Amino acid sequence: MSLSIEQVSISSRGKKVVDNVSLSIEKGEWFALVGQSGSGKSLLSQAIGQMLPTNLQVEGNIYFKGEDLLSLLPKQIQTIRGRSLSYVFQDYQGSFTPFRTIGQHLDEYQKAHGIENAKDRKKESINSLESVGLDENLYNRYPFQLSGGQLQRVSIAIALLLSPDLLIADEITTALDSVSGHRILELLAKKQQETGCAILFITHDWRHVRRYATRLAVMKEGRIVESGGKHRILDHPKHEYTKQLIEAAPILGQGLPSGLQEVGKG
Repeated sequence: MSLSIEQVSISSRGKKVVDNVSLSIEKGEWFALVGQSGSGKSLLSQAIGQMLPTNLQVEGNIYFKGEDLLSLLPKQIQTIRGRSLSYVFQDYQGSFTPFRTIGQHLDEYQKAHGIENAKDRKKESINSLESVGLDENLYNRYPFQLSGGQLQRVSIAIALLLSPDLLIADEITTALDSVSGHRILELLAKKQQETGCAILFITHDWRHVRRYATRLAVMKEGRIVESGGKHRILDHPKHEYTKQLIEAAPILGQGLPSGLQEVGKG
């Protein structure tokens, strides 16, 4: 599996908000897309799964497992999205319907992707909850009965339920406190090791980049200004904007929960 984004531009009313972006992600890789708010990184990630608002126009090619995702019909991309390609969003609470239980969310997700046996769906749902460190008794609870950290774990459980090849994680710790955020990322790293999925990790937090990423790209005003291996960019950034971002970031390791600081430097 590989994802190849080739000369992709996104326009709004004739103005390019993402401009001629190219990058690739390999199987099992944790690829960080870094930039300030408004740099275009979330728009680019939404374009991969054809999830952009209809008032935005996309040019270029996005190849995933040999198919150009931008050329697929809505029904075709829906088959891929959720099964081979999955998302975890910053606004995880908005992904849940308040009057449906956690179990119903998990069940409907599987049913929508063709898993017909109800007993099998429930078994997989409970297994998925346990795999992200949650008790099976949450199956019958409603979203408002869970903490923010628990709901984000459920979001990850749903996203990984059908063993996707690529998981897109868009600012998934922003709404969480520092400890909960690091627990979520440690969980995601553990699940990646178990499943072998690639991760496109969208963030503005250089501490997370240092700890988890394999490679990264830096976006500014819709363009990639620098990309490459994590250690090369963190230790020897070439672009002035990258240097500014790193210098303005919290000290790498600062703010990590006790016991993670030293690992965070690796």
